[in-house]
Formats: sequence, C-alpha cells, structure tokens
Amino acid sequence: MVTRNPVTWLGSPKFPDAARTALADTQLRSNLRKATGTIRGRRASAVGEMTDWEELRLAGQALKDEVLTNLDVYLERLEKSVTERGGVVHWARDAAEANEIVLRLVRETGADEVVKVKSMATAEIGLNEALEAGGVTAIETDLAELIVQLGNDRPSHILVPAIHRNRSEIREIFQREMPDVPEGLTDEPRVLAEAARAHLRRKFLSARVAVSGANFAVADTGSIVVLESEGNGRMCLTLPETLITVMGIEKLVPTWADLEVFLQLLPRSSTAERMNPYTSVWTGVTPGDGPQAFHLVLLDNGRTATLADTVGRQALRCIRCSACLNVCPVYERTGGESYGSVYPGPIGAILTPQLVDDPHDKQAASLPFASSLCGACYEVCPVRINIPEVLTHLRASSVTARGRTPESIAMSAAAWVFSSPSRYERAQKLASFARLLGRNGRITRLPGPGAAWTSSRDAPVPPKQSFRAWWKENRG
Repeated sequence: MVTRNPVTWLGSPKFPDAARTALADTQLRSNLRKATGTIRGRRASAVGEMTDWEELRLAGQALKDEVLTNLDVYLERLEKSVTERGGVVHWARDAAEANEIVLRLVRETGADEVVKVKSMATAEIGLNEALEAGGVTAIETDLAELIVQLGNDRPSHILVPAIHRNRSEIREIFQREMPDVPEGLTDEPRVLAEAARAHLRRKFLSARVAVSGANFAVADTGSIVVLESEGNGRMCLTLPETLITVMGIEKLVPTWADLEVFLQLLPRSSTAERMNPYTSVWTGVTPGDGPQAFHLVLLDNGRTATLADTVGRQALRCIRCSACLNVCPVYERTGGESYGSVYPGPIGAILTPQLVDDPHDKQAASLPFASSLCGACYEVCPVRINIPEVLTHLRASSVTARGRTPESIAMSAAAWVFSSPSRYERAQKLASFARLLGRNGRITRLPGPGAAWTSSRDAPVPPKQSFRAWWKENRG
C-alpha cells in the first residue's frame, strides 16, 4: 500500500478558523478585492475578443478527457520519446518518492543550491523543505514566489502567489531579508523588480542545477513546455548544467497540434494576454546547448486514485490558470491561506480532498463545503471543469463517510417534517416561539446545535404569522 504525502500545509489551521482570521484582516481583503477584480476584468476583455472561445473550451475539454481516458498509453509514449532524445524518466508514486529522487539527483552533481522555476507540483510535495532537510538550498526565481519565500510565507494564489501582499509590505520584506538590497529602496514596482532582478541574476549565473515544473508535455515528441511572464524560467531552463522537471502525470497532450488549443486558452484565462510572454520548450538534451543532463520525474501522488472517480476525475483537466479563483466570492474574502493547501480556491476545494484521500484529514474534507455553489467558476473554466458538480459530489461522499451525525439526523428530521403539509404547519407554529429569544428583530444566540450558527451570525426572528396561515386567513 502506498502512503501519499498530504498536499495540505503541515500544521495548517482548520479552514473555519483561518477564514475568520482572513475576514478580520481588512488589509488582506482590500488587497484581494483589488487584485482579483483587476484580473477578472482584464480576462473578460481578452476572452471577449475571441469569437470561437466556447469552441476552444470544448476542444480543451475533449483533449483532456482523451488523455485521462488513455493515460497509460500516453505516459508510455512520453517516456519513450524523452528517453530517445537523451533524457531520463523517473516514476514517483508519492511525494516522499519524488523528493528522494530529486534530492539524490542534486547530490550526484555535487551542488548544494538549486534555482527553481515556479511549480505547483513541487510545492504540492514539499520539495523545498525536503531539499533543505537534505542540505540543499532551493532559490525561488519567480518574483512572487521569491516574495513568499523571503517573507517565510505561504502562496495565496495559483497565478499570483503574493497577491495578499501590497508593495509597501514587499519593500519591507526585501529590506529585511535580501542581503544585497540597494540603499534607499522605495516601494515603486519598477524599483522593487530591479532589486529582485539584481539579486536573482547572481543566482542564475552560479547555479549548476535547476528544478522546474511543467505546464504541458507533448507525448509524441517528449517535449516539455513551461509558460511564464518574467523570463526567470528561461534563465533556469538554459543556464544550469542539469535540469530536473517534476510533472504531474495528467499534464500531457498527445501532439503538437493539440498544444495549440491550450496556448490560446491558458494565457487569456490566467494573465489576460493574447499570448504568453515566455513560452519555453525543451526536448531531451541538445549537445553543446543548454543543460546537458535532463531528468523528468513523473508524479502520481493520488492522481490515479482521483482518476478512478468518474465525477471527481474532471479536476485533473485543470491547467492551473486560476480563473476560478478570481471570480470566487469565498476566495476573494478569505484568501488562499485559508484553504491550507497549495491549491486554493474552487479548484483546490475539489482537487485537494481527492489527492489527499484521507477520511481523517478534517482540513481536506472541509474544503468542498467552502463554496457558495454560485457556479461562476464553471463559467470561466477554460477546460469546462464542472466544479459545482464535483463539490456536491464530494460533499455527499464526505457525509456518507461520516455515517450518522447530529447534522445527518437533523437533515433526516427536516425531510420527515417537510414531506407532510400538516407536520410542516405544526413545525411553523412551534418555530414561532423562537420570537421569545429575539431582540430588535434578531436572534443573537440560539440554544443547542443552533449555537454554532449564531456564533458568527445573527438569525432573523420568525414572522408572527407564516405565509400558509396568512393565505388561509386572507384567501381562504
């Protein structure tokens, strides 16, 4: 039996407590509201230019489903293609195995420091922490990831990990943590970016090993594709002698022609750009040009178990664009750290519980309930993941796994009451006595199980007369 490493953060708070903390942080909520609102508006404009956007979404969905249906075939084809072009493929069943492989490969080079391209997969498995425990320092080169790393913080967004920080906070982090920060550093974005560029350039030029993730892999040719906006990825993928890529097994596309669909969907959905500023592609090893050793670590870590769920498997279509986060009313008010996972927002609420697949992990099990089910996430998803459908599916699974609980007993009792008009009317009459608990039209504290509800919100006082009673009295 393979034990998977949880994708939730070690020691993370339970979702409700973290959410309450976020709701009380007015600066955080202001940062999130401004950032998500800006990205949301720009994305809508970029997508609005496309007359065939819905056709592209359908094509993206079909391609992803084709890969997931025949994943074993495409993975073997990818391995063959990478090997034929001088790369080495490693298979990792879980996070521990993937971390052990990467650490061993780094040690074999004699390096004690690696530069990293932003990667959700390496964050999922806790690679930075595993490398540090093994005596290797990992340097994040994406600007937002660098801010998070220097601030000893957690990413709060898939696309913009430091979305919860404003520029004054970033300036303080740089002054406190960056050893070579220039004097008189201001919070002007251009100045902050230049300070980070100077700091990272020295790391790029001295690094012997780089670690990356992957947005896509082309099965036919063994090509790996990374999309980024700053150029830091290009430096990591070309300068070091050894390149190690950690990739989730679902990131495949069959052919180069299929890649065309996603190179249109992803930039507009994520950064609201017509095309990505930097699209880096490498295929195995090219003698005398770029890294001379390439290793591809194919990561399962719960993905095959997720694939077995005919409803939940659609979460594996995700191309990490973050469009769902930017339209989610829950995420906008609580931020990514409240989810306790490297995958926040709506996609995290359906992906994390399936990758963890541990009924004792209350944090992961709570995530499907962190949604209003408004459906905005489904409307913007470029690969048409029906997130509300998966949320309700996972909620039902969670309730079933818990067995008989006070909540399930209360729901059964409510169903019994609502199934009979006479029982329903008697219940309404009994509920009217709750008016005795109210003041000024509100009930601030309910007894028994109702106390959990009123601990964070007031309940309205029931009306003096129910609609059914009013109808009988006035309409016969």
